[in-house]
Amino acid sequence: MLPYNLDINILRISIGLAMLLIASILDIKKREINDVLWIVFGAVAAVLVIISPDPWSTVKSVGISMIIAPIVLVIWRFGIFGGADAFCLIVLGALAPMASLQGNTITPMTTLTNAAIMSVVPLFANLARNLIALSQKKDIFNGLNETRLNKTIALFVGYRTKNPKYGFSMERIEGNQRRFNLGLQHAETTEFCKRPDTWITPGIPYVIFISFGFIIQIIYGDIIFNLIRIH
Repeated sequence: MLPYNLDINILRISIGLAMLLIASILDIKKREINDVLWIVFGAVAAVLVIISPDPWSTVKSVGISMIIAPIVLVIWRFGIFGGADAFCLIVLGALAPMASLQGNTITPMTTLTNAAIMSVVPLFANLARNLIALSQKKDIFNGLNETRLNKTIALFVGYRTKNPKYGFSMERIEGNQRRFNLGLQHAETTEFCKRPDTWITPGIPYVIFISFGFIIQIIYGDIIFNLIRIH
C-alpha cells in the first residue's frame, strides 16, 4: 500500500512524463537513447505493480496495454520509426496503462494514434516555411528537374537548406539530373544528410510526438474517438 494515500494514477502519470522528458532531451541532444533508460523505467513499472493497492487489477491493465507491443515492433521493423520509439511506447504502457485524468475513451493505442496525428504538424510548418521562401522570390527548386505534383508534395515533406544538420536527404541523382526522393526512408538505417544546399525532411525525434500524444491522452483522451463522438 502506498504511504500517505498517494494516488497511484498520478504517480504513474508523473513517472511516465519524467521518462518521456529524459528520452526527449537525450534524443534531441545525442540523436540516440541508451537502452538502459528503458530497463530502468521497466523495473520501475514492475515496482509500481507490487506497491499498487490492487496488484492483480494492475497486472490485467498492463496486460491489456501490452497489446501495443507487437504492433509497434512491426512498425519498427518496417522502419517507420526507430527501436527506441517502440521500446518507449511499450515501457510507457507498463508504467501508465491507459492512464487519463478524464473520463473519455482510452485504448492501448491512444498514445500512438495521438502521436501519429501530432506528427502531421511539421508538414504544415514545412509548407509555411516554403511559402515564405517563395514569397521572398527564392528559387527553392533551382537545379531540380521535377513535375509540378512532386514539387507540391515536396512543399509539405521538407524544405531546402544550406545546413542540413539532423535532416534526411529528399534528393537523388538520375543520370546527371537532381530529382526528388519522396519515398519512405528507413528510420533506423538512413543517415543524416551532409550535403549543403539541398532539400531535406527534418529528422524530428518521434519520441517528441509520443510525448505530446501521451500528454493529450492524459488531459483530453483519444483524439480520433473524441472526433467521432462529436460527429
